[in-house]
Amino acid sequence: MDVDTIQAAGRSSVGEERRAVSVPLEPSRQPQYTVGYVYDPVMMSHWRPGLDHPEQPERISRIYQIIKDNKLLNKMKRIPIRRVRHEEVLLVHSAVHLAKVLEISSFTEEYILESDAFYNELSLYVSPKTPLAAELSAGGVIEATLAVARNELKKTFAIVRPPGHHAEPEEHMGFCFFNNVAIAVRTVQQMTNIRKILILDWDVHHGNGTQKAFYDDPSVLYMSLHRYEGGRFYPCGPFGSMEMSGEGDGVGYSVNIPWPEKGMRDADYLHAFYHVVMPIAREFAPELVIISAGFDAADGDELGECHVSPAGYAHMTHMLSSLAGGRLVVALEGGYNLDAISNSALAVARMIVGEEPPELAPMVASETGTETVYQVAKEQSKYWKSVVPKAVEPREELEPLTFSIPELLKAHRQDYMYRHHNMLQIPLLTQNTEERFGTQIMCTPDINDNKTMVIFLHEFGNIQVEFDSIVKGTLHEEHSYLVDCSRQVVDWVREEGYSLLDVNIHAKPVEGTEKKRGAQAPAEQELITYLWDNYVLLSKAKCLILIGHGSACQTLMLLMNTRPNSMMRRTLAILQIVGNGRVPLTPKDSKEAVELKAWYAKHSLVIIPKNHRLLSEKPLKRHGRLWVIEETKPVKLMMKALPAIQKYVRQAMAALPRDDALVNGDS
Repeated sequence: MDVDTIQAAGRSSVGEERRAVSVPLEPSRQPQYTVGYVYDPVMMSHWRPGLDHPEQPERISRIYQIIKDNKLLNKMKRIPIRRVRHEEVLLVHSAVHLAKVLEISSFTEEYILESDAFYNELSLYVSPKTPLAAELSAGGVIEATLAVARNELKKTFAIVRPPGHHAEPEEHMGFCFFNNVAIAVRTVQQMTNIRKILILDWDVHHGNGTQKAFYDDPSVLYMSLHRYEGGRFYPCGPFGSMEMSGEGDGVGYSVNIPWPEKGMRDADYLHAFYHVVMPIAREFAPELVIISAGFDAADGDELGECHVSPAGYAHMTHMLSSLAGGRLVVALEGGYNLDAISNSALAVARMIVGEEPPELAPMVASETGTETVYQVAKEQSKYWKSVVPKAVEPREELEPLTFSIPELLKAHRQDYMYRHHNMLQIPLLTQNTEERFGTQIMCTPDINDNKTMVIFLHEFGNIQVEFDSIVKGTLHEEHSYLVDCSRQVVDWVREEGYSLLDVNIHAKPVEGTEKKRGAQAPAEQELITYLWDNYVLLSKAKCLILIGHGSACQTLMLLMNTRPNSMMRRTLAILQIVGNGRVPLTPKDSKEAVELKAWYAKHSLVIIPKNHRLLSEKPLKRHGRLWVIEETKPVKLMMKALPAIQKYVRQAMAALPRDDALVNGDS
């Protein structure tokens, strides 16, 4: 196809043909999906037998297979793929460039070998099937993006190759032929009412082609986190520096976070997200978000030599999902270690189908990462009010003088409990529990001698703050305060004359103790069983009252799972103020399950708000006795629930035998 023909095709798109750029998807007869994906193995045809190259066909097949194996495809609608139309390509690329790519389909094997050095200079390889794969890759991203822009789906994942973000308007390069994301953005802007679009590029290489396509356009915010090394890392040159912020009307709409060295980790990326990416993104207020999702910064990728984990990618995706009303498109770019790219893509897929991000190990941004984010913040604060350089100023010299907010809250609560109730800190003998829960377990002096003991499990209180500026994220410190929902419970327990074991189950993250689901017992279970065996059972308490608040209710269930017999023998009542979280269930896979279920139904009181989702389902006997209250605000639930707790305990105490015999399941 010659250039004149292509240019004519581009001109014809001005009329009716432009309005027919993309055919609307037919309404699905499947269940109502909110998430979709694009994939076609035909894109694997871009390859040459015997070639040793990192951009290999298995990149997409491995991603597709791992998502399928984890049964996520059942929650995703398959979006039909198609080839990009020439008029769509011409929205970004020149006619000369389009002709140059299409011409590859006519190359003979002999010519391909002769031109190998030329394409190596551009970091490319070609085969006669390359144009077809490139057209499908670009067309797939278009359809994935249109599905979201037209509100047919909320989120989509385009599992495509070859990648696109290095392809410039006049040149193919860096494994890329057409700039998939840029073409999709321009098509969406022409075919829908969507105008303001954020492109977040976390590929380890700077997306020079995408930035160049929108460098003077304020309707598209391009943000890139990439390895730069002073312009020596591919694609090389100054275009990926932090000073390259746009031109003309687009000044400030290109945001580069250029890492000066290899080895960057989750902490560095998340530090940049918290202080630069998300503040600017919220201020820009996009109508649609597209992730240029290269996974070559993933731990294990030999080209990127960085160490972002699947959990890191999950958290970044989760944060971006909070923008644009949740409208999000993930378009695959680079990533060349097959294990790393598939595991990282799976983590992203879990986020777009609605799962919660996994727990992260404790982390602190590196000195390099902190300094880079600070310098970027200084540059971008020229254009964005939400970026506050002072908030990310490196403070190594102040580190010995600083205290974290949780440390201050724990110290305050310790002081309050000691001064008002003469409560003391309980020592924890194992190193793990001391590191994670030290200073968080308090007891009254009569814990060993009192016949009635309340065990109260809870988290920190709620911190209420008043913003000085929502855009900048600065606070009115004097108008901020801690709401401690536990204080009324503690006061009531002491007024009744009961002993108290107060357990704050908010675990402090400790290096090297990252949880692997199913591999080890949670830290909270280790804590509560330690306290039960070494303090509760060794005390003279014959009557135990267990109270859980919020997520601590799950910890009570962990205890019931491990110590069911002793719990049933000595516990008078188990009371839980669940809030809007999941209502705990008694364990069913144990020999005591039948007896435990009957005991729990008789001795439990589970307090939930009237809008709890369990009420629209069918509560089970394993949920315990439910008590519904009118209050729906989580911060007020404890206050509203306390009278019901007091009444329930009074009635249970009144029913006890007068000889103070041990409480059992029949009492």
